Amino acid sequence: SNVTHVVLVLSGKGGVGKSTVATQIAQTLSSRNYSVGLLDVDICGPSIPRMAGVLHREVHQSQSGWEPVYANANLAVMSISFLLEEGDAAVVWRGPRKNGLIKQFLTETDWGVGGLDYLIVDTPPGTSDEHISIVQYLNDARSDGGDSSNIHNKSGASGAIVVTTPEEVSMSDVRKELNFCKKTKVPVLGIVENMSGLQIRVSDLKFFQDGADESSECTSRAMEMLKEKCPEVLSMMAAAEVFPPSGFGPKGMAEKFNVPYLGKLPLDPNLLKSCEEGVSFVDTYGSSPAASPLNDIVDKLIIALPVEDDEEEGEDVDMQP
Repeated sequence: SNVTHVVLVLSGKGGVGKSTVATQIAQTLSSRNYSVGLLDVDICGPSIPRMAGVLHREVHQSQSGWEPVYANANLAVMSISFLLEEGDAAVVWRGPRKNGLIKQFLTETDWGVGGLDYLIVDTPPGTSDEHISIVQYLNDARSDGGDSSNIHNKSGASGAIVVTTPEEVSMSDVRKELNFCKKTKVPVLGIVENMSGLQIRVSDLKFFQDGADESSECTSRAMEMLKEKCPEVLSMMAAAEVFPPSGFGPKGMAEKFNVPYLGKLPLDPNLLKSCEEGVSFVDTYGSSPAASPLNDIVDKLIIALPVEDDEEEGEDVDMQP
């Protein structure tokens, strides 16, 4: 009841970057001074603690519930990883036990006296029993809490961001996820096309004479040639299509399902680096190729799900001549 918006990050396919998108959306929102929670319900593959920079931390239970770990003053994180004695321990649980922990995380985490503006929920891939449980527990928790702020829909979730890569292998599973949202009445806030080509500065490229083994690397020689013959090329961006899009791609899929298309996130080495380092990508690598697209995605999320202060500021702007 003290969470304004609950945003599920979904995808029918594993390995498309849900956790990366969820973490960096949460990091970006928190850097804009929103109060944010990041909930990792991927029970068997919890990667949020590393990406949020809170690895090897512990959570505790109090009378008010589970106390989350804070990545910064505005970002609280909750994950099963905090409950495991060993970081590499396998979670070998059947459905009822996993669903029980998901229910605890969703209904018994103490997000603080002031509550949250946004709760970002990183989910496992697929449309399994866990996803049904997440939606059902949210519905029950929001209705029991007497939440009347969620006027957009009858779902306990304010909406879902669906992540895909451009190729048909991914999109075929993501279409199932979109149909899952439709059946469970979870509004789709938009589709993110992740890993949409590689973008990198020419000065950061490696060059090889023949093949890609270390013995044929000739980066130094190639860079010297560029500096001598065409130095302006070094400051340009190089791009390559890594996953060729199928048909009209994710944008066409969004149009077919009549849901928003939030944009493309290119493969960006600095985005990976920020997740390995547990830092905010847009704050640490603001000039990197994926920073502007990520900021645009967060802008669209805030417009779709404004908090009270945003709405008041919008009214003030409208009243100005």
